Amino acid sequence: MVICDLCGEAKQCRAREIEGKEYDICSDCWTPIAQKLKGKGREQRETVFLPSPETQAPEPKEVKQLPGEPPKIWGNAARA
Repeated sequence: MVICDLCGEAKQCRAREIEGKEYDICSDCWTPIAQKLKGKGREQRETVFLPSPETQAPEPKEVKQLPGEPPKIWGNAARA
């Protein structure tokens, strides 16, 4: 039990931060304050959609060798 900073009664209070200061406020006192503050403060944030992974350039896939096939040898034929 903590004493509410607004009504002064001993109730179960939660620590609330208002304008950089921390207050212990019970739910009975917080409900009317929350209703008054509703819609004030930060503006509505816009939703930002990131490009889907399908629109990005695909990474080259490494070709796996099937069993029984001869190995592929990569090299340069222009060597002396």
